[in-house]
Amino acid sequence: MNESILVIIAYLIGSIPTSVWVSKYVFDIDIRNYGSGNAGATNTFRVLGSKWGSFVMLVDVSKGVIATSLYILTPFYLTDELARTNFMIILGMASVIGHIFPIWAEFRGGKGVATILGMAIAIQPLVAVLCLVVFALTLITTRFVSLSSMLAGVAFMVLILFIFNEKETMYRLFAIIVALMVVITHQKNITRILNGTESKVPLFRNKNKA
Repeated sequence: MNESILVIIAYLIGSIPTSVWVSKYVFDIDIRNYGSGNAGATNTFRVLGSKWGSFVMLVDVSKGVIATSLYILTPFYLTDELARTNFMIILGMASVIGHIFPIWAEFRGGKGVATILGMAIAIQPLVAVLCLVVFALTLITTRFVSLSSMLAGVAFMVLILFIFNEKETMYRLFAIIVALMVVITHQKNITRILNGTESKVPLFRNKNKA
């Protein structure tokens, strides 16, 4: 299949506004009008509880995995490892852009962290698992999804650049961009954490029991 078409499909997959649809069709609200106003898993945890926050996160991660794996539809990338990795990054980034600017939700989406994790799972599962460990430990310890996301993003860069010492230039650049993007998109969260006003997620409690 043509690469350009696959990139468009990856964007459309990323554009699936999981939290918006859940909030509208399950709770009859638009999650972008509550909490931080963000249409991502973090705000879903905050507004709708851990049950629906976990569901949204799972789907958003899956979007990254599926979109990044679309390379299998083009035989050329099955035999050329370097070209495959580069194309997977392009596909994954298309899905992340779709998540942040979803065509299905007035181009008002989330921050892309969960979808980036999906990319990592598809490209290098071990790194993704280690980032998940960092995310989970931080979340359990602090109950700040934002801080957990930022530390996982920074961990991704450290793992790619220094621990696994990946040689592929595009992959290294991607790791740096991910870390910067995660921190930049969480500037308001950083301010709230420093001011002591950042909301903590209700772990192990769903919205109906809140």
